[in-house]
Amino acid sequence: MAKWAINLQLFAQEKTEKATPKKQKEARDKGQVAKSSDLPGAMIMLFCFFALFMMGGYYTDGVHELFMYAFKQMVIEEFTMDHTLLMMNELMMKMMILLLPIMFVAMVVAFLGNYIQIGLLFTTDPLKMKLEKINMLKGFKKIFSLRSLVEFFKSIFKISIIGLIVYLILLREKDHLLALSTLPLGEMLEYIGGLTLMLGLLIGAMLVILGWADFFYQRYEHNKSLKMSKQDIKDEYKKSEGDPQIKAKIRERQRRMAMQRMMQEVPKADVIITNPTHYAVAIQYDGTRMEAPVVLAKGQDYVALKIKEMAKEHHILTMENKPLARALYAQVEIGEAIPADLFQAVAEVLAYVYKLKNSPS
Repeated sequence: MAKWAINLQLFAQEKTEKATPKKQKEARDKGQVAKSSDLPGAMIMLFCFFALFMMGGYYTDGVHELFMYAFKQMVIEEFTMDHTLLMMNELMMKMMILLLPIMFVAMVVAFLGNYIQIGLLFTTDPLKMKLEKINMLKGFKKIFSLRSLVEFFKSIFKISIIGLIVYLILLREKDHLLALSTLPLGEMLEYIGGLTLMLGLLIGAMLVILGWADFFYQRYEHNKSLKMSKQDIKDEYKKSEGDPQIKAKIRERQRRMAMQRMMQEVPKADVIITNPTHYAVAIQYDGTRMEAPVVLAKGQDYVALKIKEMAKEHHILTMENKPLARALYAQVEIGEAIPADLFQAVAEVLAYVYKLKNSPS
């Protein structure tokens, strides 16, 4: 019968697990985030054309005033070098004031276009000089990679969509376009401006839709690139939390040291209250410095047996009281005083112990 050797380590190395929050944070700190570079540009185009549509009257008056000022200065005023410089400065100021609303809209939308994708992120890691960035072999691999092919087809698709929109709109407006030569200049400019705005809004809206689709694709690719194998998750846990085996050994050593310290306190006890086999609690009381008896040590099963053996070695009296032993073990921690509800029962045990110690042999 044929035997097939299966290397289970290969399954452990397959990157099938979602990235841990730690790895996601490390990637984000390095600037590796899911982001579509097309979306902010598409949003800027759409909202700038929308702003032009909403403020059409403002820009119509502004452009009219700009041309009137230029013609007036060139025709009426004296045309000298100083006057030309003054006129150019004035025209530049008027143009800047005219463009300020659009520039403000573009800046705000550019910020929002990035913020809604990645939130606030400040990192200088992508700006660092790295030798792999100038590696020619890696550069060629990127050029001819599947990702580059996808980006190429995305660009072709976007150009095709834009071309189709322009073609359909111009085809619909064919008769109006052919009749433009018969219209007055004002009506011609008004029609061309309206047609340009309509094309800008339609193309901008389509590019925004494609930009969102690209963002979701980029997020899918980003999450896929961050996937981890089961071994990667184990290694990360060991680095961040420590090797579980080492931590277990440390805890075991701490338990042993705590046990040793506790057992060193047993010889100071006045009495050991037992179950008699399952529980053992060592009690001490010094009326000169204690307001109530204190539990020096306690244990169950094996530890209880060791406490009783040590008590026997140091001639400490052992008293059997099953309910009291269980209650002390459950309610009182090592080093704590006896609670009020158990004080009477413990006091009776201690009184009996002192009576035995003081009785003549």
